[in-house]
Amino acid sequence: MNLEELRRMRKAIDDDEQTHFANLDKVVAESKRVEYVASHSAQILDDIEAQFERCTGLNKVDTTFLFTATALQIARQYFLTNFPERMDDGIAAKNTKGHLEEHSDRHSRYYDISVEDIIKNPVPFDANIGANGALSGGGSMGHRVTALGHDPLLGLVIGTSNIATSTLTNNKFQSYHIRTNDVGRDYFKNNASTSLVLSKTGNKLIREGLEGKEKVGVSLAKEIIHLKSDINTKHSLPLPVISVVNPKLASSLAERGLDMCNVLTVGKQATYSIMINALIAMIHGFFYDESCDGSRKLYEVKTRKILSYSNLIASTSNLIFVGVNMAMGNEAAIKKLDIGGLIVTIYRVATDKKFIREVKKEFIEQEFFAQIRGTEYDFMQ
Repeated sequence: MNLEELRRMRKAIDDDEQTHFANLDKVVAESKRVEYVASHSAQILDDIEAQFERCTGLNKVDTTFLFTATALQIARQYFLTNFPERMDDGIAAKNTKGHLEEHSDRHSRYYDISVEDIIKNPVPFDANIGANGALSGGGSMGHRVTALGHDPLLGLVIGTSNIATSTLTNNKFQSYHIRTNDVGRDYFKNNASTSLVLSKTGNKLIREGLEGKEKVGVSLAKEIIHLKSDINTKHSLPLPVISVVNPKLASSLAERGLDMCNVLTVGKQATYSIMINALIAMIHGFFYDESCDGSRKLYEVKTRKILSYSNLIASTSNLIFVGVNMAMGNEAAIKKLDIGGLIVTIYRVATDKKFIREVKKEFIEQEFFAQIRGTEYDFMQ
């Protein structure tokens, strides 16, 4: 072995020693890093959580959206979705678009009535003279519960058929011919066949050409107008279908506020609230910028915070307003109560809180595991 070979061998040994010591240094450094992570895990988790809060905190643009959403919800509460004033039947009818002056004059053949008579006569299911118990059992709501023409759902079929055949069908599906007495009032003349009431109406629609279709069409329009005029009256209308199962229950629910007027108002409140939330979420989404906002999930957390906070502020202010006014003796303030909006708020807070909690958990887990592995994980991208 010559001198040159000895030098190469010496160099190889030195390189191996350097590599070995470098690897040892890496192992020592990694051990220290793991030891640090293990001993300071609580602090690291706190730091990661603080990082999440910074990433999802509301900036000036987000705050503008928050104030706008809150203002829209409050404006909706007081200008668009109040509970309507209850009126007497006559006043409600006159205020309903499409309602015409009516006078009872029923002298047509059984199950048949002209278009002119349909228009000029009142709906037959408002008759009560000579009912002899046919409309009993409706409690405080009376015939609004026991005459199916007043059912918001079944009435579209039964009530329309009653108008087209000058009959009345009660909640037991018993039908009666309605005629006009000597003093111009509708009264129960005799029994009718419910099956014929429906089949005769079907025949008008299918087999009697344009005239028959016109009769059914005018009858349906009159039914809708009548339902609409009754909704905002003092007794309003019962909830759909319940009258057939238990008329006393339908009446009892209405006495406790569960009638069509209140249900429709609450539904309107909830619908408008949801529409505002959807609008704010959509527009806020247009402002997303990946370069500065990070991941879509983190940005959605901000969006959901805006919606939850705005709904919560609006609902809380509404409850305070109504509560203070009621305490001061202003009972009319109850009409401002935003029940539908409150339902939406409860739903938003519950679902948004769950979503934010899940995203936060995922963020902390991934960032913490990245530190344990000694790699860099960027949840922001």
